[in-house]
Amino acid sequence: MAPHHPEDVGVKAAKTPRRAVAAADRTRQPTEVRRRLIVEAAVPLIAERGYASVGVRDVAAAAGVSVGTVTYHFGSVQEILSEAMVLHIERYYAALNEAAEEAAGSGEALRLLIDALFTEDTDRHWRMWFDYWSAGDRDQDPEQAFASGQAKRYEDWHSQIRALVERGVADGEFTCEDPTGFTVRFAALSDGLALQRLRQSPALSTEDARRHLYRLVESELRTDGP
Repeated sequence: MAPHHPEDVGVKAAKTPRRAVAAADRTRQPTEVRRRLIVEAAVPLIAERGYASVGVRDVAAAAGVSVGTVTYHFGSVQEILSEAMVLHIERYYAALNEAAEEAAGSGEALRLLIDALFTEDTDRHWRMWFDYWSAGDRDQDPEQAFASGQAKRYEDWHSQIRALVERGVADGEFTCEDPTGFTVRFAALSDGLALQRLRQSPALSTEDARRHLYRLVESELRTDGP
């Protein structure tokens, strides 16, 4: 694979003696471990610079390996960055799911999810998520890896929300005739609010973003109680 930056070749050649020792140590690690270390190193780079601004040399430097090591394990920089984005997104939603599972009921679980979706810290997540979207449209992707990855992330996210609603209906906490429709609206509103939050056009605080989602829940998931 050609280096993402032309100067990668020179960097690799200049550091061969030092890399030779490190590479010998790394041969004792399984391929999966070395791939994971490289992908882990790419996550903060994407968050800080954006997908389009990260190259093979950047990833190699962050992972503490040679450019050749990176290109040996990955067929393209797009493959690295795609896996890095998926890793971040899966961790993010796994944490949300864990919080929801520990909630006392579905109503509390949805409130926890909404609170977690919009914080000052989650602006970083939303930047990566929208970068992930645009990368799929921008890159030549004959295997549709980005598109299929995005579809899987949305499918998992929708399943999580729908399961909470259906559990609330089964427990008598909610009344909802169309859990699937509610899920679509909840996810769409979340994305729209997140994009407005990042662009601040018009300005949107985390508190106001949460309030809009609270209102959707209150208006569509009514209880039979007083």
